[in-house]
Amino acid sequence: MQSLTPPRRLGANRIGKTLSIAIPVAIAALAASAAYAGTDATFTPALTKFTNFLQGSGGKIITVLSLASGLIGLASGRFSLGQVAVPVGVGIGVGTGVPIVTSVVTAII
Repeated sequence: MQSLTPPRRLGANRIGKTLSIAIPVAIAALAASAAYAGTDATFTPALTKFTNFLQGSGGKIITVLSLASGLIGLASGRFSLGQVAVPVGVGIGVGTGVPIVTSVVTAII
């Protein structure tokens, strides 16, 4: 036997939920102001050191270590394409990735 229950009114409940979300979003949108990058140079020395490290001897060391790990994997008898592709990708990433990223960031800022 089915019980007869009156239909629920969903309209009032939905309006309350919508307002509880919409009001804080509207207040935040009205209170927000534009953010500008400015000319802050707080992290410029760290960025310069890290960039010089990756483009110099540090990048070469990372590439050689990656190549050595690939060669060790090949010498152990288990061959996979990743052992060849990863050192090549690391070399390309270290060699050309840093200038690309720094130029993009400089262009955006």
